Amino acid sequence: MSQTSKEAMGFFERHLTIWVIACMAIGLFIGEMFPKAPAFLSKFESANVSWPIAILIWVMIYPMMLKVDFISVKNIGQNPKGIYLTWVVNWLIKPLSMFVLASLFFRLVFQNILSPDLATDYLAGAILLGAAPCTAMVFVWSQLTDGDPAYTVVQVATNDLIILFAFSPIVGFLLGISEVTVPWATLILSVVFFVALPLASGALTRYLVIKRKGEAYFHNIFIKKFDQITIIGLLLTLILIFSYQGNVILKNPLHIALIATPLIAQTFIIFGIAFLGAKWLKLPPEIAAPAALIGASNFFELAVAVAISIFGAKSPVVLATIVGVLVEVPVMLTLTKLANRSRNWLKGSAQ
Repeated sequence: MSQTSKEAMGFFERHLTIWVIACMAIGLFIGEMFPKAPAFLSKFESANVSWPIAILIWVMIYPMMLKVDFISVKNIGQNPKGIYLTWVVNWLIKPLSMFVLASLFFRLVFQNILSPDLATDYLAGAILLGAAPCTAMVFVWSQLTDGDPAYTVVQVATNDLIILFAFSPIVGFLLGISEVTVPWATLILSVVFFVALPLASGALTRYLVIKRKGEAYFHNIFIKKFDQITIIGLLLTLILIFSYQGNVILKNPLHIALIATPLIAQTFIIFGIAFLGAKWLKLPPEIAAPAALIGASNFFELAVAVAISIFGAKSPVVLATIVGVLVEVPVMLTLTKLANRSRNWLKGSAQ
């Protein structure tokens, strides 16, 4: 990784896997040694939603929504093939392939290790991850592969718009055929609370700040104030969640590896499909790489938030989405290296 690439990632992002493991350990320690702490926080919830966690999730999501420039959507017609590739991979291929792959591992390959109930819970967590393509860290992955920043913004902006309308139906359908009771009201409210409202708040903040201070101030000063807030919110959320999950994890440490197996396999498969699609469409590397990386990575903040809202912070479903956080960074860094090494291969067919 070049020096410029390293600078593109903040301190927490560069070492996110280590921080995630550390916060998991802290959460487990608190849950085991100070069980009254999570028990006390559990009192502050309604309809399975932990309000301390809900606040931290907003802390995670709001700063990334500030980066989304919806005005850029008007530029979609300049080179639509990369956008079409992103849409097809993210919303037609990825959710269904995640469902198939997770079902294969949890219900067949690991059937002698996982109980039917746990297999169903882990499958539900995988479905939530599969239906939530990345909208935040993709800016980092794009920069690490010298992606076209303006085009990446369009990809992310259209993705966020589609999430508003497609996430709930896709998740509801796949959970339904997975024999999980779908609380539609909670699912829809989760999307409103964790996607629509942060999007609206971010767009309003962006508009007001640019109107009063100008775009240079917004991009060079204002938005940089939030650089580490998203990751800090994520890490604090992990501490809380793992303090709730302590008993389950300590009794079943092998399950972390079992959950990670289909998630990692899915990430490489989706990246490969998107990259081959980019080659077929003759997309240049600066558009192809972000398109492939958006589909491969997950909007794990949303998946965690919805899992908590629907199933409760102590559910194994939440654990499955958290494992998605754990494997995200090392796997995606590997894929950015693959993308960079494949630039000449893509250039050979790009128009």
